[in-house]
Amino acid sequence: MAATAQDDGEDKPLDPAVERVRRKLVRFMVINLGILFIALMAVVAAIVYRAGRTEEPPAAAVPELPLPAPGEVTRGEIALPQGARIAGHALSGSRISLDLVLADGGRAILIYDTAAGRLVGRLDVTTAP
Repeated sequence: MAATAQDDGEDKPLDPAVERVRRKLVRFMVINLGILFIALMAVVAAIVYRAGRTEEPPAAAVPELPLPAPGEVTRGEIALPQGARIAGHALSGSRISLDLVLADGGRAILIYDTAAGRLVGRLDVTTAP
């Protein structure tokens, strides 16, 4: 019984066909690990490249309101339709939008460019049929 245990612990030479399969598997494993290592290095290089590059965000292309000289006030005029009242407004850069309630009960949105000093759009708000 002791002799059988010793025989199991010793390395026996493999059959030549099995040895060829083992070599192919080892070569396959080495090639795949090499490809995996190269891919991992490419990912690490991309992360380092992106982290090292600091790109400034593009400046806003929206023109700002013109600032008057100290002690002065910018003045302008927006002509509203007769009997209309302003229900709301919004400002974005040099444009202001006015939400109007018209005299007949309808609604409209006026878009006014303060830098150019002119009305650039009118949107009538209607209900879909």
